[in-house]
Amino acid sequence: MKNKIIFLVSIIVFIVDIISKILVSNFMLEDQSIKIINNFLYFTYAKNTGIAFSFLEGNMLFIISMTLIIVVLLIKYVYNKKLDLKEKISYGLVLGGAIGNLFDRIVYGYVIDFIDVYIFGYDYPIFNVADSCVVVGIILILLLSFKSEGSEKDEVNSRKTRKNR
Repeated sequence: MKNKIIFLVSIIVFIVDIISKILVSNFMLEDQSIKIINNFLYFTYAKNTGIAFSFLEGNMLFIISMTLIIVVLLIKYVYNKKLDLKEKISYGLVLGGAIGNLFDRIVYGYVIDFIDVYIFGYDYPIFNVADSCVVVGIILILLLSFKSEGSEKDEVNSRKTRKNR
């Protein structure tokens, strides 16, 4: 298998995510909040039965089914695909984060969230390590896809220029 790094990153993300959630659930009470950086970062223990922004709250079977399908499709997509290191890391972040939250949903029936950020007075929805990795991974995949499209266009234009000489 060419893309071992994807699965290595996924495993690391999964382990860090699970350890952080175990620490929160063992040392905090639900709805308890601990100030880390005043007016910016708090750890607030929350149980989320939905997905982002508590969307689809209470539809656990649907969420688990869709997540399983996405994880399987993602694994099939990257399994033998030729990817550079940045792409492998990006897909690993997404896969590890998805599996981390899937684990919570299957084992607990909810996802443990705890990272509570205030930006310019706005209390952003509480999230976790897995959520962060999924978002960062998707952003990186998108940025890398735009970059590769640009380099492909440059290469085509370069070939046209050489051909016209």
